[in-house]
Amino acid sequence: MVARNITAANAAIFITAPDVFAAPFQLQGFSADNIYDTDAIEPVETLMGVDGILSGGYTPKPIDQVFMVQADSSTIDFFEAVQSWQQTNLGVEVLSGTTLLLGPQKLYSMPKGFLTAYQPLPPAHKILQPRRFTIRWQGVFPAPAPVLA
Repeated sequence: MVARNITAANAAIFITAPDVFAAPFQLQGFSADNIYDTDAIEPVETLMGVDGILSGGYTPKPIDQVFMVQADSSTIDFFEAVQSWQQTNLGVEVLSGTTLLLGPQKLYSMPKGFLTAYQPLPPAHKILQPRRFTIRWQGVFPAPAPVLA
């Protein structure tokens, strides 16, 4: 059995955009310090009664995943193609995704999402800086990673 670790360099991320690409696209060319970020979600709403009794209820929340890719990454072509398709068709492309993190041996599936934010140009400093692209997922579902020989 391979020991779990926190390596991110061997992450494999695939996004499907069925109206734009015939096959899942593997994201590559991530920024030097960051592949992606997600914010914490608050899926429980609470309400304290005047008598001090706390009540709570579950409320589904979308999850924003922000990808950071180098200015020369082929992943930019993927996101620009999705955005161009949406702009041309005046519609939205429904995405799905899979993230395989080999270090901690976890697989995450994201069955429905939308490209909700993107940087149309890279920040131009001394050298071109990484670009950010945001997908809002309906949900993210963890599973054990498949055993790889």
